[in-house]
This record gives sequence, C-alpha cells and structure tokens, in this order.
Amino acid sequence: QVQLAESGGGVVQDGGSLRLSCEASELTFTPYAMGWFRRAPGKEREFVSAVLWNGGNTFIGDSVKGRFTISRDMVKRTWYLEMNNLKPEDTAVYYCAINRRQMSSVIYASTYDLWGQGTQVTVSS
Repeated sequence: QVQLAESGGGVVQDGGSLRLSCEASELTFTPYAMGWFRRAPGKEREFVSAVLWNGGNTFIGDSVKGRFTISRDMVKRTWYLEMNNLKPEDTAVYYCAINRRQMSSVIYASTYDLWGQGTQVTVSS
C-alpha cells in the first residue's frame, strides 16, 4: 500500500514562507497528477495546486495564485509546495494526494484516491 508522507508544516508569521514536501513510499503505477489540498477550521476542503506526473503541467488555486508554486521530483517520488507571502487565511491542514484517473479534473478532491495524513500550517498575524 502506497503511503504518502507530508513534511514542512509549522508556524510562520504573516508574510513568511514555508515549503511542504510529500513523498510517496513507492510508485508501482504511473500517477496522473499529484496535488495539494487544504482544510481550514470550519471550512470545506479547498484545492490548492496540482502537477501532472507526465509533462509537469501545473495548476494553481485562485486564492494562492502568485504566491504558491508546485513542483515535483520524479526520481525521489516527491512533490513540493513552495508557499511565499503567507497570510493568516492560509492557516489550515494541508494534505497531499495522488490522482490516478487519467484525464480527470485535477481540481476536485474526488478524483484523488491516495491521501497523506496532513500537516498543519499556521500563519500568525
């Protein structure tokens, strides 16, 4: 069973930066996309960003556009979320996930079937 391990969360001040990582324990299949979602207290899960395994096309949510960047390292089975100019409203648990449905929409959580445990990001004002 593939395990996803997130790291890099923590507490940062308004305007600060963090880099999240997600490593897959193994990949016996070819993912379609790797993504990041977040859930803030009292809110629904929100799409943050995704990257296609083949080709590297990236997708970014409107609320983080211009501040967050996703990337991947295929050799390390790892993808990253570089978060800059963090704001208090970015405070949430961030989850990484794998989408194995070829040609599906990468912005919907329902298309992802492998999930990490989540890592807390707290931005203080």
